[in-house]
Amino acid sequence: MALGFIGGSGLYKLESELSNVEHVDVETPFGSPSDKYVVGTKNGVEVVFLPRHGVGHRILPSELNHKANIYGMKKLGVTHIVSLSACGSLRENMKPRDFVVVEQYVDRTKREGGEHTFFGNGIVAHISFADPVCPELSEALYNVASSVAAKSAPGITVHQGGTYLNMEGPAFSTKAESNLYRSWGMDVIGMTNIAEAKLAREAGICYATLAMVTDYDCWHGDHESVTLEMILGNLSANTGLALKIAETMVEKMAALRRKCSCATALATAVITDLSLVPEKVKNDLAIILP
Repeated sequence: MALGFIGGSGLYKLESELSNVEHVDVETPFGSPSDKYVVGTKNGVEVVFLPRHGVGHRILPSELNHKANIYGMKKLGVTHIVSLSACGSLRENMKPRDFVVVEQYVDRTKREGGEHTFFGNGIVAHISFADPVCPELSEALYNVASSVAAKSAPGITVHQGGTYLNMEGPAFSTKAESNLYRSWGMDVIGMTNIAEAKLAREAGICYATLAMVTDYDCWHGDHESVTLEMILGNLSANTGLALKIAETMVEKMAALRRKCSCATALATAVITDLSLVPEKVKNDLAIILP
């Protein structure tokens, strides 16, 4: 099994903990990933890291080529992906610098439907997505994150479960939007994870999100509205803890048994008679199709 991380450029420090490190360009049928993948090993586990927005944070959330990013992970043999993502809090108890192991997502993006799936162009598949994160990986992530936080940052809470509302961006929410999402029962808000989760499921990769709370969005009357300075300050403060969580997750990979159904998500999902699918499409999806 191989563990992939998608996150901010600050996680590049993980590279110093790896052996046999390479920076790998991956070609995909869907264009270029965000950047080169950092590939290495730790304790016999293969680790792959991709800076979501590219080194130097140069790609907007709405410009991310999620299909290429996830396809590249699959091509490199990744079986599990942990997403480390900044988010805003829509709940009083999920305070800045806390972590949330997300359980559900709500999609409020405005992308065309084809941008969140590998299918189309002559082949149709409908995955089950009622439970969008891998239960086994999410449980392991929560156990690791809460243990590391208790030892290294006792003032920080790791929350198990919560719904991530995926907004479009790049602008932050209006107060009206923020309060609307709170009324819907949403817990955190971000701009990137729904597409990753859908594509990882199609690719048969276990996926989980560790959301790092940077602000109270703009609904909280006792706190300033979200600013980039606020986000970067809280992210910077949490980078060390996030790295410790990532390193410990690598150590725990051997304990995962993959009893989940993530790897077989496409077993009954493809409807199209494959004899009717264009050869190029079949070749492009060869590493994904069951």
